[in-house]
Amino acid sequence: MQDRLGRRIDYLRISVTDRCNMRCRYCMPEEGMEWFGREHLLTYEELARVVREVFVPLGLEKVRLTGGEPLLRRDLPDLVAMLREIPQIRDIALSTNAALLAEYAPALKRAGLDRVNISLDSLDPERFSRITRGGNLERVLRGLDRALELEFHPVKLNSVIIPGENDDEMVDLAHLTLDRPVHLRFIEFMPVGDRDLHQRRGTFGVEDMLERLREHFSLEPVAAAPRGNGPARYWRIAGSAGTLGFIHPMSRHFCDTCNRFRLTADGRAKSCLLVSSERDLRGALRAGASNDELRQIVLDALALKPDWHEMGTEAQALTMSQIGG
Repeated sequence: MQDRLGRRIDYLRISVTDRCNMRCRYCMPEEGMEWFGREHLLTYEELARVVREVFVPLGLEKVRLTGGEPLLRRDLPDLVAMLREIPQIRDIALSTNAALLAEYAPALKRAGLDRVNISLDSLDPERFSRITRGGNLERVLRGLDRALELEFHPVKLNSVIIPGENDDEMVDLAHLTLDRPVHLRFIEFMPVGDRDLHQRRGTFGVEDMLERLREHFSLEPVAAAPRGNGPARYWRIAGSAGTLGFIHPMSRHFCDTCNRFRLTADGRAKSCLLVSSERDLRGALRAGASNDELRQIVLDALALKPDWHEMGTEAQALTMSQIGG
């Protein structure tokens, strides 16, 4: 797949469920969510067919499973195994809050999962619970330790930095990379979950993050970024085992290098996280559409991919958990 700007699209993010066992403030509202019925979710067989027969012939090489919390979807290792059987798929990743990862990591490893991204926004149990609206930090850290023990590679940590909420923990979080081979990415806060919170707090930009960390560490740029598909700029604390990445959707767009496409939890083809335009793939699939017809739906959705996002200017009907963050 290549869009009208010449961007090669070889990476698909699949949301396998909109449900989550946390309600992070930057991801979904505290209440009022209407969950998709089970019948609206693509089955594993349907997902495997869509990847194998629709996306792979268009050039797909990499898949990430997201949610909501993907480990809430029963028997997720079965889907990983189905995707692993597709020769053209060379990378399978998982985004998770890690609350269930210690339990499921061995089965995921056996099924062929390559790597994991773990959300970790605070190392203070009470603050972690507040940001996630009830999350248990100890369980998340157990999941992180298990991922490292099983040698998923790489293991990435995602920290959304909310001004006045957790920006004072950046130094403590950065210490995780000193003796662990983890790749911690600090992410600018976006208005996609609790929009009122974003209006009150705003965004703590990447340049401010770097300035904060340079007060405590000697940082050196990393020439070769860790394996993955993200837009982060990477640095390393001198002598550390891991790296620090910085993702800047607000202060500096990276749309010109975007290589991703999305399949929402209810089976809609979506070319950009931050626009509402999409195409119904599930309906056509279940109506008996041919592979060629399904590919055309994907290409029609790709034609809607914008030159760049305009954060907050377009009505977004779905939350991050439904789209697949």
